[in-house]
Amino acid sequence: MPLPKIPTKPATILLAKDYPTAEPGKSPVRAAARAENDPVEDLISGAAVAAPKAAKARKSKAALLAEPPAREDTPVAAPAAAPAPARAEKPAKPGKAAKDGAAAKLRETDMNEPHPAKHKPVEVNVKSQASRKADTSGTTKVFVLDTNVLMHDPTSLFRFEEHDVYLPMMTLEELDNHKKGMSEVARNARQVSRTLDALIANVDDDAIEAGIPLAKLGNKDAKGRLHFQTRLNGAALPEGLPSGKADNQILGVVRALEAEQPGRAIVLVSKDINMRIKARALGLAAEDYFNDHVLEDTDLLYSGIVQLPDDFWAKHGKGVESWQEIKGGYSSTFYRVTGPVIPTLLVNQFVFLEPKNGEAPLYAQVKQINGKTAVLQTLRDYSSNKNNVWGITARNREQNFALNLLMNPEVDFVTLLGQAGTGKTLLALAAGLAQVLETKLYNEIIVTRVTVPVGEDIGFLPGTEEEKMSPWMGAFDDNLEVLMKSDGDAGDWGRAATQDLIRSRIKIKSLNFMRGRTFVNKFLIIDEAQNLTPKQMKTLVTRAGPGTKILCLGNIAQIDTPYLTEGSSGLTYVVDRFKGWSHGGHVTLARGERSRLADHASDVL
Repeated sequence: MPLPKIPTKPATILLAKDYPTAEPGKSPVRAAARAENDPVEDLISGAAVAAPKAAKARKSKAALLAEPPAREDTPVAAPAAAPAPARAEKPAKPGKAAKDGAAAKLRETDMNEPHPAKHKPVEVNVKSQASRKADTSGTTKVFVLDTNVLMHDPTSLFRFEEHDVYLPMMTLEELDNHKKGMSEVARNARQVSRTLDALIANVDDDAIEAGIPLAKLGNKDAKGRLHFQTRLNGAALPEGLPSGKADNQILGVVRALEAEQPGRAIVLVSKDINMRIKARALGLAAEDYFNDHVLEDTDLLYSGIVQLPDDFWAKHGKGVESWQEIKGGYSSTFYRVTGPVIPTLLVNQFVFLEPKNGEAPLYAQVKQINGKTAVLQTLRDYSSNKNNVWGITARNREQNFALNLLMNPEVDFVTLLGQAGTGKTLLALAAGLAQVLETKLYNEIIVTRVTVPVGEDIGFLPGTEEEKMSPWMGAFDDNLEVLMKSDGDAGDWGRAATQDLIRSRIKIKSLNFMRGRTFVNKFLIIDEAQNLTPKQMKTLVTRAGPGTKILCLGNIAQIDTPYLTEGSSGLTYVVDRFKGWSHGGHVTLARGERSRLADHASDVL
């Protein structure tokens, strides 16, 4: 059974007074369905006809909906809270009037309280009707690309598999307008231009008219053809749309292609929401570009932790081997187990089993997998004071897993995911200080993060590189204060000396100057990694030299970078790509330890 997922979006809260009220002999569900011509009415009617016996055995829907939502903190009298009789049409007993009146008062007090609904909204990437028909019939489509798609992902030309790609002349014109500058958009525009130049090189005019194979440059997955707009299209747009606007000209090209190729699906692909809305309003097929997403649903993201079934030892205990090894002055127990659960596990994944019958729990890490056989290693208990890391102990199971990764010199890449207050930065700093100042495994700690403001930018920051970065490192300063206060017997002079020593071993660097660098024997912490693009993440991770450990910390529910989503974040990208690597590990921290206020705010806001 996997751990519960972290809620990433607020739930829709409905007040109790907004719920439909039941009238005698009428169902509010049916009334609402009739009012809106909803098919729910047909479903309810069909269910009532198909199962009349089951309807007699339980309360009527009107009686169920008439009851107020139950609350744990409201002291309701026992008769009022008791279930209604099976047949709601019977008259109530005379002695029950006073009790019903008291229950009615309690209901009135509940009317202004929000109903505790915590359902996550369903997110579905819906294709256009033309795309669905083409998928059903097995025919290829023609994707007309908007300029923003190419500037968002320069490799998008080769992401449409066997389908054809069509570039209007206005798309090329806008690419030319955005190619100047040092921004990410300008770099992408220049990269697309170079790719198009390589595709069109040594091609005859007739071949351009027929389409250029997208696999020409070695992209074997792209089996379609690239088409350019080689002649003006005479499709007229509805009156009121200015013809001089680039978006409207692209819409005219899509309409002209539908007229030229009536039996083929023509789909406009754009990252611009208003562009897609206008296309759908004109009856044109339009879709968002989501091929850059690592996962369609972030609930499927690798958590790094698996709860073993209760019958794990019953199915995997036969022929189990166990032995002990001493590594780094700590004795670990190893188990070699075989069974049906093993193929679903990954190397360096954490497994745990907490029996409810009083048996000892199991907390282990998968070290090797060979078919249906795996080697599990028991973990070091960092929740005990004797195993504290720079005075910090693990407060929950996930933090213990994280410290086992952070303190393991065989693990070179660690990603920690979790909501605010789960202890990501504190654990990373404590592990870094312990391995830099105590065991001297690394030379120094390097801290960096992307400088994306939450609100308005405050403008120019004076000073050196480290002074410019210091306002962005408030989280590290707060955690350093906690770590420096752990030694209460040192006195003021001792704490001051420790603080100077710690400050001398921590360097704050900017992402802007990371290109071309190589870090040797460094403990590199990348904070707020959810704001990095996959390309920026690749640039940072490839800076690692011999003996360097890289930590990526972040919360994909708090992305501040424009045009970056949970599915396309660089943090999601590396978590998915590094899972199962023998020198990498990931843990999703599920429980906040900052304060009860922060935990409650993370849940309800």
